[in-house]
Parts: sequence; structure tokens; C-alpha cells
Amino acid sequence: MSNSSFITEFLLLTFTDTRELQLLHFALFLGIYLAALLGNGLILSAVACHHRLHTPMYFFLLNLALLDLGCISTTLPKAMANALWNTRAISYQGCAAQVFFFVFLFGSEYYLLTIMSYDHYVAICKPLHYGSLLGSRACVQMAAAAWGSGFLNAVLHTASTFSLPLCQGNAVDQFFCEIPQVLKLSCSDAYIREAGALLFSFSLTFGCFVFIVVSYVEIFRAVLRMSSEQSRHKAFSTCLPHLAVVSLFVSTATVAYLKPPSISSPSLDLVVSVLYSVVTPAMNPLIYSIRNQELKNALIKIVFIHAS
Repeated sequence: MSNSSFITEFLLLTFTDTRELQLLHFALFLGIYLAALLGNGLILSAVACHHRLHTPMYFFLLNLALLDLGCISTTLPKAMANALWNTRAISYQGCAAQVFFFVFLFGSEYYLLTIMSYDHYVAICKPLHYGSLLGSRACVQMAAAAWGSGFLNAVLHTASTFSLPLCQGNAVDQFFCEIPQVLKLSCSDAYIREAGALLFSFSLTFGCFVFIVVSYVEIFRAVLRMSSEQSRHKAFSTCLPHLAVVSLFVSTATVAYLKPPSISSPSLDLVVSVLYSVVTPAMNPLIYSIRNQELKNALIKIVFIHAS
């Protein structure tokens, strides 16, 4: 194959060739997907229906739940369908759509987590200015900036990646289409064309990471200066779920994209990709609801209302 125009479909990596194990993977992924739909759906319902949760923190949490639903819905249904029907194929257009939506939603989520760290910083370090700095209009603008930045980033990378000639076959070493695996199929002299886009994204990602770290350094300094144990406990209860989500998100993505080639292998890449693209969106609702009493009370009310 000398050019990508001859490719009409890609072949995704399968978890196993044994039919029984394929059905087991389908059942496992179906359970995780339904749990993610239920958990994120309950958070969306709780925030939308309860007036006490109409605050900046929960507004951003609502956006996070939407992005988590989008992320897991981009990759898992196709993987489940392939496992159920014992196939590896995904169309060229379907692969491009997966790359676009995954980069869009994954990037938007990272930018949103950065904004949420700013929300926690203002709430704890500058509580008297919270209302003026994080009014409803400012929150909508910041959320729109996160979604818009993710969209532009996705357009840039998808257009750059799929404009490259693909000379190395059509087998993708991953259970969904992602940029690093598609780039492995490109001609060696064309790979550099994506380097500029990757450098731009890395610079933006690193800038957001530095902002999150600085925000939490200031947050912990402010919390340790609090004289009231109850105030410290409330501050930690607010920040720790977000910090746990950020840590899980950043650590799995870092291992996936920045690990040395010497330790890279298809099985390791597969496990890591499942962690950051499947497990993380399913775990986020649980992480946020464990220590948040207001959210737990709202979720309990929703469950009882539907049960009755």
C-alpha cells in the first residue's frame, strides 16, 4: 500500500482469539459501560434536578460527567461489537471519527480538570472573591473554552494524521483508533508533519499540568494554615476527589504516551489504554461521590424517587 487512499478499513487489535474469552470480554465491557452510564447519568440528574447543587463546582462536575460519557462511548461500543461478532474491522471514516472524538473529549476533559483546580483554588484561597471570580457567566465561558480548545485540538490532529500517506498496512495495534498507532502506519518521511501538532499539544498539556500543581501547592498551604479542624476536613473533602481524578487521568495518560519504547509492548499498551480510556470514565462518578455528602444525598433522593 503506497497511499492511504487505497485503505477502506483498519483492523483493530483483539484481546484474544478464543471465542469464549471474546464473549467474556464483551460481558465485562458491557458491565463497565453500563456502570459508567449509570454513574455519570446519576450525577447529571442530581446536578440538574437539585437547586442546592447549582454552584460552579457542580456545574463543572456536570460537564465532566458529559465528557466521561462521551469518552467511553467513543471506544467501548465498537470494541464490544467486534468482540461479539468476532471481527476486527473498522471503516476508514469510523477510525477517523474515533480519533477525532477521542482527542476532542479527552483533551476537553483535561482542560476542564485544570479549570476545576482553579475553582478549588479560589474557593479555598480567595473565598471572599469567589462570587465575583466565578459567576455564572464566567463559569459558562470557562467551560466553553475547555470544550472549544478540545475541539480545535481534535481538528488539528485528525486532519494532520489522516492527511499522511499510510504505507505500513492497515493493522492498528490497539483496540480503538488512536493517533500514535495510526502514525505507525505512515511513511517514515511523512511522520514529521505531525511533529508540530504534537509539540503544540504537549506544550499546552504541560502548561495545564504546571497550573494544576501550582494551584494545589497554594491550596495545601492555605489548608494547613487553617486553625479549625472542621474547616480543614471540609477543604480536603472538596479537593481530594478532584486530585484523585487528576492523578488517575494524568498517570495513565503519561504511561500510555510517554513511556520509553524499550518497555513498550502490545499487551502493555492494551492494558494501559483500557485504564485511561475505559476504567477512568467509569471510576470518576464513584470517586466524586465517596466523600461528597451533598452529592450522595442528592443521589439517594433520585434513587428513592425512581424506586417509589
